[in-house]
Amino acid sequence: MIDLFKRVSGKISKLSSEQVEQLFDALIEETEVIDAAMNSLKTAFIVCDENFLVFKVNKAAERMLSFSQRLADIRSHEVPAWELVGEVEIADFLRQAYQRGQTNVCREFTIATSGGSIKFLTVTIIPLVRKRQVTGNVISVDDVTEIRRQEVIIRRMEKLEDLTTLAANVAHEIKNPLAALSIHIQLLQKSIEKARSQEDVLPPPKFVENYISVVNEEIGRLNGIVNDFLHAVRPVKAEYQLLNPNELLLQSLDFCRPELESKGINLQVELMKDSPKLLLDDKLFRQVMLNLVQNAIAALSSDEDEKVLLVNTQVKSDSFILTVADNGCGMSEETASRIFEPYFTTKTTGTGLGLTMVYKIVKEFSGDIQVKSLLGEGTAFTISLPIPQLERRLLEYTS
Repeated sequence: MIDLFKRVSGKISKLSSEQVEQLFDALIEETEVIDAAMNSLKTAFIVCDENFLVFKVNKAAERMLSFSQRLADIRSHEVPAWELVGEVEIADFLRQAYQRGQTNVCREFTIATSGGSIKFLTVTIIPLVRKRQVTGNVISVDDVTEIRRQEVIIRRMEKLEDLTTLAANVAHEIKNPLAALSIHIQLLQKSIEKARSQEDVLPPPKFVENYISVVNEEIGRLNGIVNDFLHAVRPVKAEYQLLNPNELLLQSLDFCRPELESKGINLQVELMKDSPKLLLDDKLFRQVMLNLVQNAIAALSSDEDEKVLLVNTQVKSDSFILTVADNGCGMSEETASRIFEPYFTTKTTGTGLGLTMVYKIVKEFSGDIQVKSLLGEGTAFTISLPIPQLERRLLEYTS
């Protein structure tokens, strides 16, 4: 149809009024079809000139981006895109793209809905090319919330395989207190039977109380094992947002700083500048950091000349790398290989689930964690977290 209009446009003066009317009717119909197609798409589109002044939008854009003005009130080439978009972070992204002259850039945003839930939106800016020249920009927005939810479900299903090992460990842990309960109850029964055979003279109260005390202790121990098991197998319910990991690290370290200072531990923080945002749950990320710091504090309890805890961040390839290292007592190779196993611990107190939870959360974040340790020299935990693809492209563009 476009080719037809181009051919006829050169002969418009030779057309009769009836032919011109038919041509305009065809043009109107063609435009209506294109508008209907754009408004039927789930992807939001905003078409702008080279100065980001809007001249075309579709209905999906109005739904997703909380427009500050009605579509009917928008006049062509008068409103810049960032003034039209109601979501502040997206508006800032569009303004900065214009100021920096950026095209072919993408970023993912987390948006809070009026109902309190979170949506994930992908915003892409691509050049509008006409006659082999860039004449403007096309802003597209996709709702990828369901994709993110499915990714979380898949990760959780993969982790169900770990339950078999965990259940076996719990069964082993339960056997010991059950055996102690059985033995002491049998002793009580024999004592009572013996007492009844001797004219119902019961054994001394202290004798009975000692057995009952052991029974109560073992019941409490069983209760603790069951609670720890439930805590370990409970699915990690992460509420993901695009967050700056360096900011979360600083908040966690500020919380730990008084304890570190009281124990004479020198905290060294080396964080990269302009950290990319990651898909994280802030509470779970803080839990990871607190566990790693507490593990380091335990390793630094001996009298080293200088107790050092180092926290470092950097980007390598497509990953954000977090390192938490200490110069404490270190671990043997065998111990380091089992450090993330449920119920494995070298401490006199503790459940042996702290580092298991760290491992579980990091895996929930689609990341990886490694440990390197030498006896008498120290330990380093290295966490690798994926940089979202769109955030990664922007990082590469601005670097």
